[in-house]
Amino acid sequence: MKKATLALFAALLAALTLAGCNTVHGLGQDVQAGGRAIERAADRH
Repeated sequence: MKKATLALFAALLAALTLAGCNTVHGLGQDVQAGGRAIERAADRH
């Protein structure tokens, strides 16, 4: 029973870690896109 609980916990932890990485990656892309938009606006003025 302990092994099954440990395996379930490990699987959940792995899933949350991967989801967190994808979320941080997406946030980085959003920030980068925002920076490019600011640069384009500054270049026009």
